[in-house]
Amino acid sequence: MADRKITEQGTADFNWEVLDLDGYSSIERSELSDKYEATLTSINEKEVIPGTVVLVTKREVVINVGYKSEGVVAVSEFRYNPDLKVGDVVDVYVECQEDKNGQLIISHKTARMHKAWIRVNDVLRSGEIITGYVKCRTKGGLIVDVFGLEAFLPGSQIDVKPIRDYDIYVGKNMEFKVVKINQEFRNVVVSHKALIEAEIEEQKKHIISGLEKGQVLEGVVKNITSYGVFIDLGGVDGLIHITDLSWGRVNHPEEIVELDQKLNVVILDFDDDKKRIALGLKQLQPHPWDALNAELKVGDKVSGKVVVLADYGAFIEIAPGVEGLIHVSEMSWSQHLRSAQDFMKIGDTVEALVLTLDREERKMSLGIKQMMPDPWDSIEAKFAAGTKHKAKVRNFTNFGVFVELEEGVDGLIHISDLSWQKKIKHPSEFCKVGDEMEVVVLEIDRENRRISLGHKQLEENPWDVFETIFGEGSVHQGTIIETKDKSGIVALPYGVEGLCPAKHLKKEDGSNAKVEETLDFKVIEFNKDSKKIVVSHTRTFEDGAEKSAPTKGKKGTTAQAVKAINQNTEKSTLGDLDALSALKDKMKGEGK
Repeated sequence: MADRKITEQGTADFNWEVLDLDGYSSIERSELSDKYEATLTSINEKEVIPGTVVLVTKREVVINVGYKSEGVVAVSEFRYNPDLKVGDVVDVYVECQEDKNGQLIISHKTARMHKAWIRVNDVLRSGEIITGYVKCRTKGGLIVDVFGLEAFLPGSQIDVKPIRDYDIYVGKNMEFKVVKINQEFRNVVVSHKALIEAEIEEQKKHIISGLEKGQVLEGVVKNITSYGVFIDLGGVDGLIHITDLSWGRVNHPEEIVELDQKLNVVILDFDDDKKRIALGLKQLQPHPWDALNAELKVGDKVSGKVVVLADYGAFIEIAPGVEGLIHVSEMSWSQHLRSAQDFMKIGDTVEALVLTLDREERKMSLGIKQMMPDPWDSIEAKFAAGTKHKAKVRNFTNFGVFVELEEGVDGLIHISDLSWQKKIKHPSEFCKVGDEMEVVVLEIDRENRRISLGHKQLEENPWDVFETIFGEGSVHQGTIIETKDKSGIVALPYGVEGLCPAKHLKKEDGSNAKVEETLDFKVIEFNKDSKKIVVSHTRTFEDGAEKSAPTKGKKGTTAQAVKAINQNTEKSTLGDLDALSALKDKMKGEGK
């Protein structure tokens, strides 16, 4: 133990300088050391220096940077340069002069990125055009290798025209300009479009300066929208509106053109700055109206397809670019308002008759009802005066009811011809739209296409019978059902109403008759034409007149019967005449 302590102490105190193992003195050894240090390159960490490739293996590349030891770099960092060989000078980045094993740590990839970042910033300032390699596509664009850095090429910056397939650029070398750098995130944005915009701008100026209306140019379909087609005229864009693509109807421009198609177009118009250019395609083709059969005339039959439908009519294409309008009024002989959709639909093929033809204005009107017989041509034979028919209620007016006898034949029932007995203020009190009712033809006006109809004429006029019953001076039992302008409305037998003036409502005891009171009334006026009966209660006791036989009986029973008849009177004249028939039968029995 003591020997070991002495040995350690002796080693520590030993002067190695005086030991002459190699035959050199300390001075000579110092000179040799200086000479050796002079042969080494002075390097600093975190800097880029050049080095020479001294060995290339499958996995590593050994690089001499003139330092104590060589540096080793993975061969994958030279993947971009498959032709690397011994003797090539490459840049490396010194990460560490000596690691724990005394090894120099360098990186070629970091050196490339470091130098690339410096260079790319210089390029942005100078505007220099650089070449890069398109590595792959990404969302919204492409990834480009520029000096070893990954830069982003947006899809909008690839070309001046929209790019639909990014993959065709992958694996190619392209020229770019650096347009943006984010120093914080070290992002680089490049553009290929910027290189060609300057050239295109010159072409654009040249093209615009020579534009003239009517000029025909060749262009390429650049974009298709629902309203038209954008054409690239060589750096200048023009629009063909959908209406200028074809003389015929076009639902969508894709029916006529396709992307990247070359077309000859004509300049229709442009603004003062020539920034908006209107182009035409159909104008290069002869107008279809010019090729229309010269022998076509009014009255000829034509066939075509329904291309447009509107409430007011339908447009029929009888030839590409040649259309005629069938107004809804020319679709049916009926006078009822309807829409064109009730008769046809888009794509239907129809036959029609030419009604008007204007070649100068390029307009044509057609009709399809003319292809069918006009019901008014044989109106007298089918609907002779006095004949009975069934009709459908179509609509009302204040003065009557319009009914349809058949398609195209309408007639009017005047409000006064609805009922013999009932006073009707509006036709809606008598019937409703859609009802089927029987009618009698009263009069035909073929020239004006009018038919007068009647409903009450289905039965004889009850007022002819009433005239014999309610003659002036006859007395009848009646019930006052209401008062109007101080006069009383009296319900008489058989559903008939009479008017009792105020002064004739006075009773024998001096009081006035009231509503719901049943009394005897004397007829003082009968007017068959105006269906008016004027009665008086006062005259029954002033004149001492006797009651007429038909109405004699108990007041309560008669009053109830009269009131029931009045309340149960139906709108139909058939109901009104039931009581009349009973009355006529009774009169015949009394006559016998």
